Amino acid sequence: MTNSTNPSPVFAILGLDHVVLRVSDMKRSIIFYCDILGCTLERSVDNLGLVQLRAGASLIDLIDVAGTLGQGGGPAPSNTAHNVDHFCIRIEPFDIISLRTLFDSNGLSFEEPGRRYGADGFGPSIYLRDPSGNSLELKGPPEATRD
Repeated sequence: MTNSTNPSPVFAILGLDHVVLRVSDMKRSIIFYCDILGCTLERSVDNLGLVQLRAGASLIDLIDVAGTLGQGGGPAPSNTAHNVDHFCIRIEPFDIISLRTLFDSNGLSFEEPGRRYGADGFGPSIYLRDPSGNSLELKGPPEATRD
C-alpha cells in the first residue's frame, strides 16, 4: 500500500537497526544470544540494566526488567505476556540437522521448520523462545524463485 499524499518520501529505509527486548534473566539471555545464536557483546551500560549485542549489521538490546530502564515497562515478558510477537534473524547456513543438535544439546524446544515469507522472499525458518519467553524466528536463505 502506498501513501498517495506523500509521493516523494524524505527518507529510505535501509534495514533494521536494533530490537529492544525486556528480559527477566540477563545472564541466561546473554548466554542464549551469544553462546547459542552467535551474537557478540557490543557494550554494556550497567547503571541502566542495558546490554547491547551485535547481530550481523544490527543490534539486539537486552533490558533487565529489574533495572532502571526495565522497571518502566510493566511485568516481565513470559509465554503469555509478550514484548513483541516475534522478530526474525536471517541466518546462513540453514542446516536443520545442525540447528536441531544445537537446540537439543541446550535444552531448547522449537517448532518444526516451515516455508515462510520474509524480506528476501520465501525460505525455510523455525521459531523458538529465548529464556525470557520472547519468540524469535531464524530464517534461512530465500528460494531460487520468488512467489
